[in-house]
Amino acid sequence: MSKVILITGASRGIGRSAALLAGARGWSVGVNYASNAQAADETVAAVRAAGGKAVAIQGDVRDEAAIIAMFDATEEAFGKLDGVVNNAGIVAPGSPLAEMDIDRLRRIFDTNVLGAYLCAREAARRLSRSRGGKGGAIVNVSSAAARLGAPNEYVDYAGSKGAIDVLTIGLSKELGPEGVRVNAIRPGLIETDIHASGGRPDRAQVLGVQTPLGRPGTADEVGETIVWLLSDASSYVTGAILDVTGGR
Repeated sequence: MSKVILITGASRGIGRSAALLAGARGWSVGVNYASNAQAADETVAAVRAAGGKAVAIQGDVRDEAAIIAMFDATEEAFGKLDGVVNNAGIVAPGSPLAEMDIDRLRRIFDTNVLGAYLCAREAARRLSRSRGGKGGAIVNVSSAAARLGAPNEYVDYAGSKGAIDVLTIGLSKELGPEGVRVNAIRPGLIETDIHASGGRPDRAQVLGVQTPLGRPGTADEVGETIVWLLSDASSYVTGAILDVTGGR
């Protein structure tokens, strides 16, 4: 069955992979991006080539009005939503907490926590049956850092993802009666460009060999898990936090 999905931060990495895999199922995808319009347009073209429909939607998740607008744009293009992937997030260069300034902390928490909560809130409003929605699924993108702590690298990022785990558990209990499943994935060392934004482009390769599976993961491997959680194949799964970490 064809679905309508909104993915935040879908122009690169895990979000892009999830969008392409959704397209391969014939789904319609709202491809949200913050600033890289070219990457978003390339993702849209790839989703269409895979067999789906897609539209690029600019919007910073730190902006409440932009979030509402991206939900509106997806539904105007394709109809009522079936699912939302709460994926947009950032990391800053590795540093112990003692060296982090207030601007960095605000940027991390405004994007990764407040932005994610606002997206989840809007998803709850759109999907809940008592509010006119048709039920569906929310997939929150957390991180293995939420349980590992990321010491001397980014405990701020790790803390922001811990909040996503708690959001997932609480919201799944709120929305279960509304026909909405809420789950999270915790990626581990995945080959995406987020590591470069943290100052260590080779981080996944260097540390990935230390996992039980002996390698870093790919964005597609995480994307497959996201699409499964969005699909009817996971119809009895809610409140789950799935590690996609190669055993790390």
